[in-house]
Amino acid sequence: MAQCPVATTVSLIGSKWKLLIMRNLLGRPWRFNELQKSIEGISQKALTEALRSMETDGIVRRTAYPEVPPRVEYSLTELGESMRPIIKAMETWGMGYKEQMQEEQYDC
Repeated sequence: MAQCPVATTVSLIGSKWKLLIMRNLLGRPWRFNELQKSIEGISQKALTEALRSMETDGIVRRTAYPEVPPRVEYSLTELGESMRPIIKAMETWGMGYKEQMQEEQYDC
């Protein structure tokens, strides 16, 4: 882990895919195929790697149900849930940014 707390956070969730996965998992548990379909442009390999990494880091929980056919769901752990206010702040900032850029386009 980096000594800088910001660098630690970026190393854990800083990829584009990880943030989008977390955004989805804040709402409810998701199955792998649902996640892949909901995140435009993510490959199966990238999703698998991100989920495994997030599981290792304690952010995501993988639950396998003993059913036929097998069912696996991904959800946020308590640690992952603690990112909710940060992701919400990013969403709020992004919406404000988009609005500002639209206003500036119309000012020209």
